[in-house]
Amino acid sequence: MIYELRRYTLRPGARDTLVELFEREFIETQEETGIEVVALFRDQRAPDTFTWIRAFPDMESRFRSLTDFYTGAAWKTHAEAARATMVDTDDVLLLRPVLLPPFAGLSGGSGEAAPYRLTVFPVAEGSVARFAALAEGAAACFATEHAVNTYARLPVREGENVFVRFTRGEDAPAVPALDDHLTGPPRHFLLHPTERSHVR
Repeated sequence: MIYELRRYTLRPGARDTLVELFEREFIETQEETGIEVVALFRDQRAPDTFTWIRAFPDMESRFRSLTDFYTGAAWKTHAEAARATMVDTDDVLLLRPVLLPPFAGLSGGSGEAAPYRLTVFPVAEGSVARFAALAEGAAACFATEHAVNTYARLPVREGENVFVRFTRGEDAPAVPALDDHLTGPPRHFLLHPTERSHVR
């Protein structure tokens, strides 16, 4: 599977407008093209952001599904309203799952969902295996997918190598001493699933 981790910067106060529009118009219509809308999140520490994840069986399917969705009726009808909430949509990582099935057993349900802590580790090339210890207690782990972005209409962050970990709860779990394999400081985010997020 190929995953996109997408983090948008929004206009002040626009997040609830985008979440409502997204949950009403862009979940089923993406799924109809073969896209799996995995998770939708609000970052409580950054109220003018929206983070979400979608998945594709492979890069060829990704190209076909994105083409179908962005030329389809739902996007054509609601694109202007969606774009009106957005400042920047280019903070996108192309990822593949590693070490364990992503978010196994954490889908569905209703009511208040526990938050997720997302950590993005910039890592040295070829060092992903060193991060196997981070899978303990994790909800999902990913690494950079280095395939060429064949859907150039939507940029992704290229030339980077990351290890991405999701854990449940607000507290930061212990991290083994891996500084020698990092190329910069990790980025930390505290994410709360939206009402219709598949991952809860």
